[in-house]
This record gives sequence, C-alpha cells and structure tokens, in this order.
Amino acid sequence: MYSFEEVDEGHLPKLTEILNHYILHSTVTFHTQPLTVADMAEKVFFAQPYHRAFVIKYQTDVIGYCAVSQWKKQEAYRHTAEINVYLHHRCIGQGIGSMAIQHLESFARDNDIHTLIAGLCSENTPSRRLFEKNGYSHCATFRKVGQKFGRQLDVVYMQKML
Repeated sequence: MYSFEEVDEGHLPKLTEILNHYILHSTVTFHTQPLTVADMAEKVFFAQPYHRAFVIKYQTDVIGYCAVSQWKKQEAYRHTAEINVYLHHRCIGQGIGSMAIQHLESFARDNDIHTLIAGLCSENTPSRRLFEKNGYSHCATFRKVGQKFGRQLDVVYMQKML
C-alpha cells in the first residue's frame, strides 16, 4: 500500500507543491517564499551516498517525502544526520510519518549514522508528538531565531541515538 523510493527528477514538481503548501500556510518550515523545482532539487539530492531522500507513495501517488541529510559539513559530524518528513497536508495523522521515520532510521543504520536530529518550529505540535512517539527526545530550544508571518519563532531540536 505505502512504499518508499529514491527521489528522482520526475518527482520534483510534486515535492515542490507539497513543501510550498507549508511555506505559504504554516510555520512548519521557515522558508518564506515558494520554492522552484530547482530549489527543491537542492533539498533532496546529496553529494554523499549516506544522505538520501525518498518519496513516500500510496499506491502510485506521491504523498510526501523524507530525507536523511547532512547535519554539519565538518568531517567529525559524519555519523550524525538531520531527519525530515513532509507529507501532503491531507495525509497527516494516518501513521505515515512513523513509517517514514522507521524507513529513514533503517537507512541511517545501514549507512553508519548513529545520531539523528530533527529541527522543528516550536508551534509544530503534531511533528513534535510524532518524533516523541518514535523515541526522539528534546535536546535544545533556540528562542526567537526565525521570523515568519511577522512573528518571532522558536526552533526545537529533537534527537535520537540509533
């Protein structure tokens, strides 16, 4: 029913549409302007094989994407990665986010990644609950570091050791 496959160029328009919904209507992401397909490509294609983005499909329909990406550029961070999950706004609350996290954690383990970090707006209660439910714990809050819709926003970081 649900499946994951590596992102390819053909997926970019749909992924851009999914993320742009959140950019325009929420504080889920701190982008303030809609992304182009070229911008999206920079978010889902990585230089290292141990960083990867996957589309999430329901049957043949792309309903989201998830990624394990670089945390920091310095070599000492090789075994730490950032984790992201974005679902079409009509697909939230159906258990798909947990499936995506489990898929990413499996990929991370297979690629010698030991720590995953999720950064989210403090207002993003559904994502915070999703990560908590999957074993992530709060490790940092940066106060008023983002500004969107004329408001100063906090960023919460959650972490899981694999």
